[in-house]
Amino acid sequence: MSIRDRLKDKKRVVIKIGSSSLTHPETGRLDLIKLEILVRELADLHNQGKEVIVVSSGSIAVGRAAIGLQEKPSQLAQKQACAAIGQARLMTIYQKLFAEYSQTAAQILMTKYTVKNEVTRENVRNTFHSLLSMGAIPVVNENDSISTDEIEFVNTFGDNDTLSALVAAMVDADLLILLSDIDGLFTDDPHVNPDAKFIDVVDHLDEALMDMGKGSTGSKVGTGGMATKLSAAKIATSAGADMVIANGADFHVIHKIVQGRNHGTLFLSDKKDRADLHAMFENL
Repeated sequence: MSIRDRLKDKKRVVIKIGSSSLTHPETGRLDLIKLEILVRELADLHNQGKEVIVVSSGSIAVGRAAIGLQEKPSQLAQKQACAAIGQARLMTIYQKLFAEYSQTAAQILMTKYTVKNEVTRENVRNTFHSLLSMGAIPVVNENDSISTDEIEFVNTFGDNDTLSALVAAMVDADLLILLSDIDGLFTDDPHVNPDAKFIDVVDHLDEALMDMGKGSTGSKVGTGGMATKLSAAKIATSAGADMVIANGADFHVIHKIVQGRNHGTLFLSDKKDRADLHAMFENL
């Protein structure tokens, strides 16, 4: 029995979609064909009886394209305006596509302070649990339009890598899938080092592995490099969830991962004491 066979039995799954996986690289506009495939994949997971939470980046990229900005906005107010325009458009599309498969999408927007504060953290946890019990699919993003101190240069949550791990920890998910523009974890950056070796399974995140993370990203629209993905892995696995980093170029990879096929890097859960998780939230 393969170690990946354990992924078949996961019941509560958080799936993070990066900006670069949602947009056309040439224009920065939404790739609607890919979005349709994504929603069909998620709806089918839900039809299998799994609880599904989507953490979706893309609000700033969608808003930027809507108003014709060719490059990432540099001013904070511009970023927030793009986020306000883009988040509404993005959520409208998600709701329409999910409705085609008789699914109900719900929006949850969070900031760092939502997670840090024990009261608001408990409130949002209860909201997640209520939505899941109702059969809804929560679509989560950072609330960039009001997070004035959080998006000055990049998102606090690293293109939602960290946010997705925190959500997984809050709702006691048993699987987190991070989809980005890289196949998984390598011994070095494969974009610049052709000799970099792919790492199939990580059973324990030690300091040597954490040091492999790079703070940069090759994407024009994303802000999350490998460093944020490894930090996310630390959070998710400590909370008791397995995590997979995989390439989001083809969203069909979602059902392949859940079927236990050999895609991406699998990080095995390494659950810590809940008190440690509480301190982790408080120290964000």
